[in-house]
Amino acid sequence: MKRYEAIYQDLEHRIRTNNYPRGDFLPSEKELQNLYQASRDTVRKALNLLTNSGYIQKIQGKGSIVLAHGQLDFPVSGLTSYKELVQAQSFKSQTKVILLKQTEIDDKLSRLTGFEIGTLVWELIRCRIIDDVPALIDKDYLLVDIVPNLTTKICENSIYDYLEHQLNLDISYAYKEITIEDVDMVDKKYLNLGQDKQIVSVKSKVFLGDARQFQFTNSRHKLSKFRFVDFARRKSIGTFQTEES
Repeated sequence: MKRYEAIYQDLEHRIRTNNYPRGDFLPSEKELQNLYQASRDTVRKALNLLTNSGYIQKIQGKGSIVLAHGQLDFPVSGLTSYKELVQAQSFKSQTKVILLKQTEIDDKLSRLTGFEIGTLVWELIRCRIIDDVPALIDKDYLLVDIVPNLTTKICENSIYDYLEHQLNLDISYAYKEITIEDVDMVDKKYLNLGQDKQIVSVKSKVFLGDARQFQFTNSRHKLSKFRFVDFARRKSIGTFQTEES
């Protein structure tokens, strides 16, 4: 690990543990040089990483102010597993399996999931804990025909890692629907919602490369732990044509 990366990780830890609270300024560059016995260039590289990660904002003539932190950026587009998200953003995470059983799709579940009535699926409910705070409930339905074996250990680790590297499945694309919904009994029991009466629900129908749907997921997110982000680019004006052209 490079020196500036180690400094970045230490400063990130101090911000996360509230040694440098939101709204406070970090020590000056000179103070950080003395603290870490590092060059000015090394300290600046570490501060740039903190800026790019959204932890600080540099203010001309004042220094680096600590921004709000503790939320996981959830990409609206893309198909990224929960484990990949928390690892990429350096969050401490734990998964608790609440329910794992095989069940048959009835009329109500068919309308919700898109699977045909009578289809045998794995019904899975997991609570995701981020930085020791219960943050979301994942409710999954996976086709038994495609995923014949599923264990608690696999579900606590990463289902997508198992599907892609053990079963060699080609997970290709998903349709997502994001809504604000009232909390249900499972949310209330496991998420410690306090006065919150609503959560963010992300429903996904997930497909293999051969266009077979194999999974339906309803991820129910605690409002205070997530922000939903995407990257969008406006088309170049030159790509639009008018009647005169």
